[in-house]
Amino acid sequence: MSFLIIFEALKCIIRVIAGRLSNLSIMGMNLTFRTEPGQNDKERVREIVESTRFFYDHEVEIAAELVEERYNEGVSSGYFFVFAELDGITVAYSCFGPITMSRTSFDLYWIASHNDYRGKGIGRKVLEETCRLAGEMGCSIIIAETSGLPHYEPTRAFYINNGFQLEARLKDFYAMGDDKLFYTKRI
Repeated sequence: MSFLIIFEALKCIIRVIAGRLSNLSIMGMNLTFRTEPGQNDKERVREIVESTRFFYDHEVEIAAELVEERYNEGVSSGYFFVFAELDGITVAYSCFGPITMSRTSFDLYWIASHNDYRGKGIGRKVLEETCRLAGEMGCSIIIAETSGLPHYEPTRAFYINNGFQLEARLKDFYAMGDDKLFYTKRI
């Protein structure tokens, strides 16, 4: 019995080290996850985030810069990623990490699917993998922040449909009439 537990633990470690976390079939294609950013991911993340048409130019640049920071600094950057690939093409990703002043909470900094692949369940799979990895790292609460503008209703629905709860609202945070909403999920 203990040999099986050790064997399963070793298999899990090997998958994480290899950066290949799981394989799924989406639209008849092979969906694969990896955790380490590659040389081309900064530009691909920029393309994914731009395609959503949700973000300002400076926000798109921040998303790309986080990939570069992780690529250059590794784990010490504090940023962790899940990249979803369909037949070798990165179509979605998340960026998350521990909150410095907390022992149990992580921020979900980014989660986005390329607009061409939205509505196919890929974002949900990326979020599930993100929560699984964060949980393995000691996270018990993951926090997602978003805007209260009507344009962000699909984002809010995504969080609610994936087990998040609205925890707080900061009125007029981004601009007058644009609240900052905090959604949390217990892992």
